[in-house]
Formats: sequence, structure tokens, C-alpha cells
Amino acid sequence: MDVNAKKIKELRTAKGWTQQHLADACAISLRTVQRVERYGNASQDTVLGLASVFEIAQTEIVLLEALDEAFSDEEDNSFNPNMQILFAALFGAMAGALIMFFVK
Repeated sequence: MDVNAKKIKELRTAKGWTQQHLADACAISLRTVQRVERYGNASQDTVLGLASVFEIAQTEIVLLEALDEAFSDEEDNSFNPNMQILFAALFGAMAGALIMFFVK
């Protein structure tokens, strides 16, 4: 997954952390941190760990192109399963809110 390497380095240095400190905090290797900051490549688990340690949303460090790939399926024009889950959750929340409103 493509991530914003510059932003990750800026977040790390703003906290005064070394690459080793960040690696320890995320439970990843020093080499992984070096690769992320140099090439901007990270696994989903690494992105999750970085976002958690920096207390930010994953979308703040993932590049837009990577998000587009995660939610698109160029081979098939059918509705993306990730979007189906999102819409089902939103529909369920709205239906629950309406039921609670009228049951009062």
C-alpha cells in the first residue's frame, strides 16, 4: 500500500522519536520503518500500527491512489463488497434511528 512517507517522517520527528523508537512502538522492524520512510510502501498492518501510534486516521497517511485501489474493482463493474458493507452499516444505522424516533 502506498503511504505518504514524508508525513510519516514528519510525525515521527515532531515527537522527537528515532526510527527505532517508532519501530518498537508499532511492533515492527526498524527495516520496515526505513522502507516506509524511504519508499512509501507499507502493509495494511503497518499502516494500522502507524496510525494507532500517531493517533490519526489511516486515511491521513495512505495516499489517495491506494484508497482508490482498495475500493475499486476494474475487472468487474459490479458493486464493490467494501462499499456494500459501508452502505449496509449506514442503512442499518438510519433504520435504527428512525425506529427509535417513532417508538418513543
